Amino acid sequence: MEFKMKEVGFQTNFEYGELHVAGDAAYGFRPYQLLVSSIAVCSGGVLRKVLEKKRLHVEDMTIRADVTRNEKEANRVEAIHLHFIIKGENLAEDKVAKSLEVARKNCSMIRSVEGCIRITETFELVK
Repeated sequence: MEFKMKEVGFQTNFEYGELHVAGDAAYGFRPYQLLVSSIAVCSGGVLRKVLEKKRLHVEDMTIRADVTRNEKEANRVEAIHLHFIIKGENLAEDKVAKSLEVARKNCSMIRSVEGCIRITETFELVK
């Protein structure tokens, strides 16, 4: 990866397109937003695959991420709570809970920040 300095922030190109990153949201995505997005979407993607392997059909999934930051320590991210709202037919709570445990063990982004950022997860099933 290569990041080029702009007047405010940095810019890079990936297969999908151009990414602008800056401390000021008026000029690009903020670094903490990308960190939280990576963790949430990685976890959700792995959870979706685990549920599919168990032949549990998910019609829709929304992930809410609540972030706790510590202003006294450079505004570092200390905790992220992921709440999954999962829509599907015949989804058993115990199977989804077990699938979430498996997803956590196989999400590379969560595994990368273990011990540094406290990550908790909850879910609700909707019809």
